[in-house]
Amino acid sequence: MQRVLSGLELKRMFAALTEQTFAVDLGVADPPLVDYLSDMLVRFVRMDAIFTVRDIIGRRLEQVAEMLCEAEQREGHPQREVHRHIGDFTLYWTGVYPEALRRLRSPEQKDALLDYQTQGKRSYYIASTYDDDEFRTEAPILRRLSDEFELCSRGLARVRHEWERLPAALAWSPDQN
Repeated sequence: MQRVLSGLELKRMFAALTEQTFAVDLGVADPPLVDYLSDMLVRFVRMDAIFTVRDIIGRRLEQVAEMLCEAEQREGHPQREVHRHIGDFTLYWTGVYPEALRRLRSPEQKDALLDYQTQGKRSYYIASTYDDDEFRTEAPILRRLSDEFELCSRGLARVRHEWERLPAALAWSPDQN
């Protein structure tokens, strides 16, 4: 019988796995970065958070190419948020579920010719340039994500490997966040 993890338990599990992986396995002792990554994992348990970017008429955008076009249509903080999301989106798929990239970047998709790592690094960099009061603490983290995208992707792959090794009796419900 599976026991469903509460939102708080899920957050603690991802925080512990991410800290262990990055600090111990990879030698990355960067608490703000690790916290950002574990929060992203918790947030992306819900599919609606993965596909949170909408166009002007409210249509869910599922391709990075579409999100990039949407970012160009926005200005200021909304543009920053789309770029931050593109960074999170590309990091999540390249690190946690790289096997999904075949479908996400298949020839019939708009993302067919996009390099998710390049786009993720670029989007995190753009988002990091918004460093006014509201974003002052997050801007350096986004810059590190841009600079260390590949390392973070590898680290998230290890986090996934570790959570898959957890007892099968554990489960989580996206509705309990």
